[in-house]
Amino acid sequence: MKNKKKNIKIVAASVRGALHEHNNLPCQDFFKHAKGKNFVAVVSDGAGSAKYGRIGAKIACETICDILKNADFTQAKEVVCRALKSAREKLMFHRLNKQKNEHGIADFAATIVGFVHHGNEGLFFHIGDGAAIAFCNDNYADFIASRPENGSFACETFFYTQQAWQENLRFTPFESAQTIFLMSDGLTSFSFANDFREIEKGFIVPIDKFLSEEKTKSKALRALINTLNTPKAQRINPDDKTLLWVKVN
Repeated sequence: MKNKKKNIKIVAASVRGALHEHNNLPCQDFFKHAKGKNFVAVVSDGAGSAKYGRIGAKIACETICDILKNADFTQAKEVVCRALKSAREKLMFHRLNKQKNEHGIADFAATIVGFVHHGNEGLFFHIGDGAAIAFCNDNYADFIASRPENGSFACETFFYTQQAWQENLRFTPFESAQTIFLMSDGLTSFSFANDFREIEKGFIVPIDKFLSEEKTKSKALRALINTLNTPKAQRINPDDKTLLWVKVN
């Protein structure tokens, strides 16, 4: 498959939620992007209940990007599975995993939402909450979304560290995307209506327009951090917040 070269602009930021700030805990979110034969981006949210959630998030993002960036795009689903298996193996033998087995990786629990992009095609991969959106035009009516998935209870979600991770791994293909958003759970309530069928244009659209028009990356990044960290945003959702924005030209 011939990869038509695309101009890709990225702005991404994580901010610590009010709850973690109050308890003097670090942000548990992590993100990473990489470019090779493909462009890959991943956001991972370390579980607040997990002792080493941020480490689990970091290892997942780094492993997925390293393995997927030069993979055959036609085999992307299989390669994502291989990358997640590799990340789980790293956690099994991590120095902080005293059990050195699958049971011990629960301490590194984290969700995953990301995508791989090649030419005109893309593929979202997703375990747990968080969300992804690909817009195909400027009127924001035409989009593909990978929505949050939770368990039987509102506070229950799925992690790549669980035994049933493959059952909860979802793939959503998209094409001709102009703008792509990845976000952790701390931002889904800002980005979607209550049923997750429609986007909240009052949040998504101003961010997209500003980041598209701002030519200085440092100013764009500072504005994004300020937006995620407003007192109102922290009051509405005290969780950590990560947003990764990509413009494809």
